This record gives sequence, C-alpha cells and structure tokens, in this order.
Amino acid sequence: MKKKEILECLNTILECELAGVVRYTHYSLMVFGHNRIPIVKWLRDQATESLDHASLAGEHVTTLGGHPSLKIGPLTETHKHSVNDIMNESLKHEMVQLENLRQLLELTEGESIYLEEYAREMICQEEAHVSEIEKMMRVQPKT
Repeated sequence: MKKKEILECLNTILECELAGVVRYTHYSLMVFGHNRIPIVKWLRDQATESLDHASLAGEHVTTLGGHPSLKIGPLTETHKHSVNDIMNESLKHEMVQLENLRQLLELTEGESIYLEEYAREMICQEEAHVSEIEKMMRVQPKT
C-alpha cells in the first residue's frame, strides 16, 4: 500500500475540511436580507458537517499510524458577501475537495476496501453538495 501518499492525501482532505468549517462559519455571519435565516442555517449545517468530515479523515490518519495535520487549507477572503458570491466560493471549495477525494480513491483502489469505500462515500456526499449549490445558484425562469 502507498501508505505515505495516502497519509498525505488524507491530511490534505483534513485540512480542506477544517478550512470548510472556518469558511462556512464566516459566510453564515455575512448573510443579510429577507432569506437570511434558512441560508444561515444551511451554512452552519455545512460547517458542522465539515468538522465531522475532518474528524473522520483524522481518524483514518491515526488508524494508519500517521499524525493528523494541524494546518488549515487555503482560505481566501474576497470581501464579496452577496449570497451569489458566497455560493460561488462554496462551489469552488467543494470542487477542490472533490478532487482531493478522487485522488484518495485512485490511491486506495485495489489496496484497501475500507479506505476505498470511505473515499467513494465522501465523493458521493461532495457531489451532492456541488449539485445542491448549483441548484441554489440557478435562477428560475420567469413564467
């Protein structure tokens, strides 16, 4: 098994999820307007889920005998906080994590059913997040 590469990839996933906690919490503080309450709830739910995902990635790191990273993935601040800007940034973040998870799947395929299934499940969840964000950004045609 490519243990070193897998550990590095898991730590990258961990760091990205921790960045998601910070990112989604920040976004939840920056939403204003009539639809604030459901959007804030969704963003805070995403922050909580990111923390859960970070913990799970960290558990996999320690299971393999590695040391979970204390780093946080990249955080960019555009100072643009319209809901559409927030959704665009969220989409980019989710796409980066999706690529990280696909890399993990590639590294674990045929090596570890346990980690391969973890990667597949996380890819499924991230693809669902991407779909949801894309739907949230879609403008309904006027009838």
